[in-house]
Amino acid sequence: MNSLLIGFLSIIVTLIVYILIWKLHQKITSPITLPIFLGSIIIIAGLVVFDIPYVTYMIGGEWINQLLGPAVVALAYPLYKQRHLISKLIVPVLCGTTVGAIVGVSSGILLAGWSGVDDFIIYSLIPKSVTTPVSMAVADSMGGVMSLAAVFVIIAGIGGVVMSPWVFKLFNIEHAISRGVGMGSASHAIGTAHSMESSQLEGSVSTIAMVLSAVIVSLIAPIMVFLIM
Repeated sequence: MNSLLIGFLSIIVTLIVYILIWKLHQKITSPITLPIFLGSIIIIAGLVVFDIPYVTYMIGGEWINQLLGPAVVALAYPLYKQRHLISKLIVPVLCGTTVGAIVGVSSGILLAGWSGVDDFIIYSLIPKSVTTPVSMAVADSMGGVMSLAAVFVIIAGIGGVVMSPWVFKLFNIEHAISRGVGMGSASHAIGTAHSMESSQLEGSVSTIAMVLSAVIVSLIAPIMVFLIM
C-alpha cells in the first residue's frame, strides 16, 4: 500500500478515535475516559489485533507528532493574557516547580535503584517528568536510552492526567495556581493541555511550570545522580 495512503489512514483513524472518546468523556466525566488515556489503549489494541507494525502506523502518526511543537508554542497566548497575575506569583511558582523537579528526579532514582534495574534504565527514567525533547537529551547525556526515556515521559504524562483528579481531591487542592504547578512540573505538555481544559489560569501556570521544570531538571539531574547513586 502506498505510504501516503497509509499516512492518511493513520491520521483519519486517530482523529475518529479521539472524537468518539472525547464525546464519551463529555457524557461520562472520568479519568478513565480521557481521550489521551483511552484513545492510546484503543489504538494500541487495534495495532495488536490487526497485526499492524508500529512503524507503519507512525507513517501518519509522525505527521500528527510534528504538530506537538506548534501546539506547545500556542500555549504562549494564554500565558501572555495572564502575564500580570503570573508575574506576581513567580516566586511561589518557581519554588513549587523546583520542589517538584527534585522530587521527580530523586523518586525515579530511588525507586528504580531499589528495584535493582540496570543503570541505563535509571538514567532513562530520571527525566520522566519533563517534555520529550529535553528528556531524551538529558537521558542521552547521562548514558540512558532516548527511546526508553520517551516512553517514560508518555507514561508520566498520561499517569499524571489520569491520577490528578483523585490526588487533588485527596489532598483538597482546589486553587488553579497549585494545580497548574503540579501538572506542569509532573506531567509536562500532556498535563498542561489537560490543565488548559480546566481553566486558562491553570493552563498558563502549568506552561510556566513545564518550562521551568525542563530547565531545572537539566541542571540538577547529574547532581542528583552523583549524590544518590
